[in-house]
This record gives sequence, structure tokens and C-alpha cells, in this order.
Amino acid sequence: MFSYTSGMASPTELLPQKERERRLEEAGHNVFNLASEDVFVDLLTDSGTGTMSDAQWAALMEADEAYAGSESFKALKSAISEVMGFDRVVPTHQGRGAENVLYGCLIEDGDVVPNNTHFDTTRAHVAENGGDPVDFPVEGADDPDSEEAFRGNLDSKKVRELAADVGAERIPAVILTITNNSVAGQPVSMGNIEETRELADELDATFVIDACRFAENAFFVREREDGYADRSTAEIAREQLSHADAIVMSGKKDGLVNAGGFVGVRDPELFERTKQRAILYEGFSTYGGMAGRDMAAMAVGLREAVTEEYLGARIGQVRSLGERLRQEGVPIYTPVGGHAVYVEAGRALSHIPDEEFPGQALVCELYREGAVRGVELGSFAFPDTDRPELVRLALPRRTYHDEHLAHVAETAAAVVDRSEEVRGLEIVSEPENEALRHFSAELRPV
Repeated sequence: MFSYTSGMASPTELLPQKERERRLEEAGHNVFNLASEDVFVDLLTDSGTGTMSDAQWAALMEADEAYAGSESFKALKSAISEVMGFDRVVPTHQGRGAENVLYGCLIEDGDVVPNNTHFDTTRAHVAENGGDPVDFPVEGADDPDSEEAFRGNLDSKKVRELAADVGAERIPAVILTITNNSVAGQPVSMGNIEETRELADELDATFVIDACRFAENAFFVREREDGYADRSTAEIAREQLSHADAIVMSGKKDGLVNAGGFVGVRDPELFERTKQRAILYEGFSTYGGMAGRDMAAMAVGLREAVTEEYLGARIGQVRSLGERLRQEGVPIYTPVGGHAVYVEAGRALSHIPDEEFPGQALVCELYREGAVRGVELGSFAFPDTDRPELVRLALPRRTYHDEHLAHVAETAAAVVDRSEEVRGLEIVSEPENEALRHFSAELRPV
């Protein structure tokens, strides 16, 4: 079978099952430790794993690699201004670089930072800078059968209660992640974005949007929220971000590239501080860890990402995978979000208690059964948080075909059919930073 990576077709091989079992054991039952060649269909992440367009490749070939003031940076800055509405831009090597730059300027020891739901690196960067990352998803966000249209929203009432408890002065920023990756990729409504803007003003806090999937979020606003059906996704995407003081962006998602990210800010003083921090950690302020070719490709990708044609195909493919899984009897979180299908591991492997990581057990079985690589987003990835046991199957953009989706659905169905045979896992070794343990910890069957 062939898949498309970086604009080229590449053959993939399904290893024999005994060989898959050996490699899984060598990897410490952690699929992050598997080599790419070990994997048949790779749904570990949609971050930087997609296929670029011919227009992106053309821009890449004409890129300017000057250290300072390159034409490629000017092209990227122009695209960000046009598509996202931010004129003050600090490039970084990827999204977590943007988090390091911005949150290192905003957060101090003793601060408390609310978010609709922190993702792994966001949580780690807040904690690394001395802050306490607190999640405030709306009620019912963890109900996989709810048909609520915008379960990615922030519960602003609970943030106000937090402010009354700890003092507004201890809340330097309010973060909104769109779409909400940790809540099954569910979207955030425009109404909730506007409400969060008002909340940040009340608290005198910086309103930050994690915008890595801003285009996909705009698609759902257009589809589900009253008053937006006749607006273009490009218009909605820009309006969403118009309410924010700052954004952090991984260009590896809705920038449609394999590397890169940036910070966008409105305040001139904060802009200067982020530029200086970026020089220290990322690179000079007109390249920030990216090659000129990466910036040139992202400039094109940002414009492609907000087109109706691209978004319809992208989200349509994710929905197709979700429907295939549902028809096979695999329990999934519905409605399906924009970038991934989330399998309910707690329901699929109901005999495994949370302390034995049913999500990670399911991830391992998907690989053992059909060399499909997903990622656990439950108690293993997010220790000491009250989150459902989910496995994310994230689709790379413009990469896989229907045959791949059919293989994934058949693999998951086979695992569910023999679910009683699956054993839980226990941790053998893990890194000091518990918030990032799922990247490198090793486990073994209980």
C-alpha cells in the first residue's frame, strides 16, 4: 500500500504479527519509541505529518534563506496579517517554541492559568514557568454521547469563581484552545470566544488563543452556530482571532507544513519582550528556528487552510473514519471533531481499571493487531487530572486514502472483539517531568 508524505508516494509494509509484538516489547509498550518503518498507518499525530501542496513546494523552491530580514519572513508575516489579523509576529521552530516564548513572558511563580483544557506541552510550559494550569471545560464535555455542538467551550463561570478565590491579580492570562484537543477535538463557539474576551477584560488578563487548529474551528462555527452559515470560513477564522490579545500557533497543523510556528501579539511592549526571549531560545526574530523555505511554505499553507474546498475534504475524511469505526461497533466520542477520531478506551476495555491505563493498553493492541499507531490521551498522558480514557486517532492532512481508513476500522474492530483478552499496563520507568511522561515512559503488562 502507498501513502503520501511530503508530496511523494511511499510504500508501506505491514510487518508480521510476531515481529510487531517483538518491536512493541522493545519499545516498552510505548508507541512513541517505535520507528516509523514499524508502522503501517500512523495516526499518532496530525502535527507536521501531512502532505504539502504543489503551490507550497513551489514557494519552498524560491525561498530566501537570509538570516535577517528575509523575503520568506515578509511573505509569512503578510499571510499571518491577512489570514489571522496579527501584524506583530515572532517566528518559532514549532508550537511548543511559541509556548515557551509567550508563557515565559507572561507567567511567574504563584500564578494560576485557566484554559478550556490544557494540552500536554501547554500544561508543561505553564508549570515550568511557575504557574498552576487549571482546566475549565464546560459541563458535559466528558460525555461522549452528548450532541452539544460546542463542547470545547470554556466555563467562564468557574474561572470567575477561581478569581474570587485566589485573586484576579494571580491570573495573568486566560487561554482558549481552538479546537479543544484534550476534549476530543471539539470546537469552541464564537459566542464563547467573545465571552472569554469579556472575562479577560474583567480580570485584566491577557487573552491568549492557542490557534493551531483555528481553520478547523472556523469550519464548525460556520456549520453549527447561528448567524454564520452565509459567511466564508476565511472571514470567520479571522473574526475568531480578532478577540485575542495574543496567539500561539503550531504551523504543523493548520499551517499545513512539516515544521514551524509563531507567536502573534498586539501589545508593542509584549512584542519586544517576546522578540528578545525568542532570540535567546529560538533564533533571530525574522526566522525563529525556521528555514526560509519553511516560512515560505507556511505562508501558502495558511491561505490554503481557510478555503472551503480544503476544509470540506479534510473534515469529511475524519468523519468518514469515525463513521467506519462506529459501524464496526467501536465506541467513539461523538460528534467527531476536526482533526481526529477519539476512541473511548474506558468503554472498549471496561474491565481494565484506570490505574492500569486502559487507553495505553488499547494503543498497544491497535499496533499489535494491525500496526496502527494512535496516542493515549487519558490517565497516562494526563496524570492527576479527571479526564475520560481516550485514544486519539489523528489523521495527517492530505495523506491517507479510503483503504487506509478501512484498515484502521477493521483493526480497531478486531481488538474490541477480543477485548477481554487485553491486559492493563504498569509503568516501569518514567521521566522526572510527569506532565510529559507519555512521550518516553516505558511500561509492561500487569
